[in-house]
Amino acid sequence: MTEPTFTPRVFSGIKPSGGLTLGNYLGAIKRFVGMQGEMETIYCVVDLHAITVWQDPAELANATREVAAGYLAAGLDPTQSILFNQSQVAGHAELGWVFNCVARVGWMNRMTQFKDKAGTNAEKVSLGLYAYPSLMAADILLYHATHVPVGEDQKQHVELTRDIAAKFNHDFGTAFFPITEPVIDGPATRVMNLRDGTRKMSKSGESDMERINMTDDADTIAKKFKKAKTDPAALPDTLDGLAGRPEARNLVDIYAALDDSTPEAVIAAYQGAGWGRFKPALADLAVAKLAPISQEMSRLMNDPAEIDRILAQGAARARQIAEPILKQTYDIVGFLRS
Repeated sequence: MTEPTFTPRVFSGIKPSGGLTLGNYLGAIKRFVGMQGEMETIYCVVDLHAITVWQDPAELANATREVAAGYLAAGLDPTQSILFNQSQVAGHAELGWVFNCVARVGWMNRMTQFKDKAGTNAEKVSLGLYAYPSLMAADILLYHATHVPVGEDQKQHVELTRDIAAKFNHDFGTAFFPITEPVIDGPATRVMNLRDGTRKMSKSGESDMERINMTDDADTIAKKFKKAKTDPAALPDTLDGLAGRPEARNLVDIYAALDDSTPEAVIAAYQGAGWGRFKPALADLAVAKLAPISQEMSRLMNDPAEIDRILAQGAARARQIAEPILKQTYDIVGFLRS
């Protein structure tokens, strides 16, 4: 069987729930923008994933626009990349069902994020929350995406996507779906909590001081970094000296990511410095990088019709790619269409 050649194509998405944080920006959006021009890029607001837990409809619509505004304010060019919200392309749900019938229950039982989110209440959560990794595979493979930029915590879902593609190809004697590669790079692919460096920065954390919201103004950004938890010791002269110091390592990683540098370079520049020197420098850098994005997001959110227009145009472009791939999938499976 001749192996097909797939167009190099990136797909990734962000769920519209709870507002964008610095973690979304450094772990995802900044990297998405940086990949424009390297290959074909398709980016999505994954609103179908949002409803795996109940969402207020008006808040969901607003959150969807906010994520789109975050993409655009950070530099995503809707003429260069495709930007849309997932529910406007029906093929995501349709291919998701096909993949529900390809994926195995045992694979889903190994998904650590479901266990984390369901906790001890697994019997009462939605079926969608259990099965959403299969929909995530459909999101990716509906476009024959070859690369997916993800944080370390999402790598397992790309591995599941590879398993589903391989099983579909094997079951139907084809090489139709690519074996997608995860792209994990950069110093802050997993941004941690500003009050507890052992926990990921979250939209749903108890205190607003735990996170940098992408809608925070300059004064709020500076205040949060200056009050971020640290330890008494100064910065070491090597990166190894940050072992066992999660809050310190997190702030160094954030500085490196904002500065397009490396943690090693940050340590070289600030070795021996106390937090009274480093945190104000980090705050200034963060304000310089993030405040313009916050201001542009605010401007865009005041013009929801423009955001909706961009998402609609992106959805039309996405469907042009997705519909032939879905049609071929149906042909391979044997679905009869009159």
